[in-house]
Amino acid sequence: MQRPPLKIRDYSFGSRLFVGSGKYKDYDEMLACWEASGSEMVTVAVRRVDLDHEKEERNLLDVIDREKYTILPNTAGCFNIEDTLRTARLARELGLGDLIKLEVLADEETLLPNVPATIDATRELAAEGFCVLAYTSDDPVAAKVLEEVGAAAVMPLGAPIGSGLGILNPTNIQIILNRAEVPIIVDAGVGTASHVAVAMELGCDGVLLNTGIAKADDPIAMARAMKHGCIAGREAYLAGRMPAREYKSPAAPSSPREGRFTSS
Repeated sequence: MQRPPLKIRDYSFGSRLFVGSGKYKDYDEMLACWEASGSEMVTVAVRRVDLDHEKEERNLLDVIDREKYTILPNTAGCFNIEDTLRTARLARELGLGDLIKLEVLADEETLLPNVPATIDATRELAAEGFCVLAYTSDDPVAAKVLEEVGAAAVMPLGAPIGSGLGILNPTNIQIILNRAEVPIIVDAGVGTASHVAVAMELGCDGVLLNTGIAKADDPIAMARAMKHGCIAGREAYLAGRMPAREYKSPAAPSSPREGRFTSS
């Protein structure tokens, strides 16, 4: 449990690390990674769920323990508002609730978000009662507009999806955090545990990642590392770090000059 819990509308999470369900070699590896990560919410791409599978075959939704994990359906793979809205509504009809990770992508090469379309889709889905977690760029102006049109949480990218480059623009993320009145969850581009720690030390409310775990040489070990990076970064943020300063002479000693033990 990472104090205090993260609250997104009516939902509460002890872990602030959220993980995906794609790119694993099989369901067993995926479930083992989820367990190692300590996550309590997992994303599922609605467009990639096989709804026509044979009854004897396991579907992704069949293997998720809903007592243990909150499912966050997402609209990954949608490149226009119409498909995005349809996919979100389908998720709710499937009984996955009102949570939706909203993605309206701009192009297939970079998977960067179409920000104007994301804003319009957020406004529409929020009006329909969805709890919208909106994936967007690291633009502070766009993040604030998404909050104003009804996003329950804003999810600025750290770097392009699947890149593993980490938090490329911490200054923009910090500006977003300074202005936000809803949870800010870094989503996309996280490649290793130190990237998670950086996001959490900035004050982000959570981190969502997938490829950084699924494509590691040892996914289960990496999932465990991501968990500890999230905990360490959050604890450091809550602790309040010492002020950074340039070196100046004389250097400030780590031990006091007076009252020290001396040899006789």
